[in-house]
Amino acid sequence: MTAGTPDEYIASLDEPRRAEIEHLDALIRAALPDLERVLQSGGVGYGPYRYRYPTGREGDASLIGLSSRKAYISLYVLCSEDGAYLTERYVDRLPKANIGKSCVRFKRTSDVDLDVLRELLVEAGRLGPPHPA
Repeated sequence: MTAGTPDEYIASLDEPRRAEIEHLDALIRAALPDLERVLQSGGVGYGPYRYRYPTGREGDASLIGLSSRKAYISLYVLCSEDGAYLTERYVDRLPKANIGKSCVRFKRTSDVDLDVLRELLVEAGRLGPPHPA
């Protein structure tokens, strides 16, 4: 099945991953109810925006992204403050997650503190998408 909507994408996932993604989708939507939910490459995006760099490069992204990968769940948080990626401030509070510049990766929701994830999401919603330099 080719997913055409966020709900179709989630429905196309095999269990138990589908239940994990459904749970995270509900968490994101509760934490950031005003963000538009869209299908983006490889997952669900929340808060789509268009970016353009001074070099002229431009594209589409979402403030938050949620994706089921083969080995893990990826939560993308495209947000920074004072030149630092927001996710990197949560490394100590999400010790079972693998955290990159704008991504939190984990195998299952039981590996992370969902209250901490909610806090991260709310903070990202407050800060909004990055502004290219």
